[in-house]
Amino acid sequence: MTMQASADLDKAVIERAYARWAPVYDVVCGPIFEQGRRAAAQAARAVGGRILEVGVGTGLSFGDYDVNTHVIGIDLSAPMVAKARGRMMSGAYPHVRDVTVMDAHDMRFPDASFDCVVAQFVITLVARPERVLDECARVVTPGGEIILVNHLYSERGVAAAFERWFARPAGALGLRPEFPFARLAAWARRHGGIDIVERRPIQPFGVYTLVRFRRRQTAALAQRSGLP
Repeated sequence: MTMQASADLDKAVIERAYARWAPVYDVVCGPIFEQGRRAAAQAARAVGGRILEVGVGTGLSFGDYDVNTHVIGIDLSAPMVAKARGRMMSGAYPHVRDVTVMDAHDMRFPDASFDCVVAQFVITLVARPERVLDECARVVTPGGEIILVNHLYSERGVAAAFERWFARPAGALGLRPEFPFARLAAWARRHGGIDIVERRPIQPFGVYTLVRFRRRQTAALAQRSGLP
């Protein structure tokens, strides 16, 4: 299998799909994603500092962070961001400083702006995952982390066969169920300044996987000095 075996998604399809999801997202997806969402936020709290949440959605994760963090959220879907902004403006989450509509493929942040970048159930849904990962690596500080949580392709057995069968109709819904971990590992190798420091299933059922990347300090120093 090649790393690009899962067909990339169309940006317009994704925007339409999540505009439809916005009114019911909290009720339908909140309980399903709760364990993975909390695991990602816990890992981000261990890093602390300035945190960017890519694909913030309706802001369901706001309560999973704490006052030792400074959270900025972005999402491609304006209806989702509108709900997240309403949640932020309630005053219940003072650690959430801003949420805004932004394309994760081309972030409007300077290099090394965040101590940690979190993407919960996002990387398999964006149009060009490697481009988004490149942007995450660009905006995270040297020594900082990129934390993903997602369902990743089973790669073998009955589950893998089902995911391959479901891939085509799922694409119209803005989903990509056949995305393999190997594609993330290949991106890290190609990037050259990123290490995978953790990969673990989220309990109790192991349906989702948490992956932590760390940006190398040495890579940043080499870039600044003009070394190859």
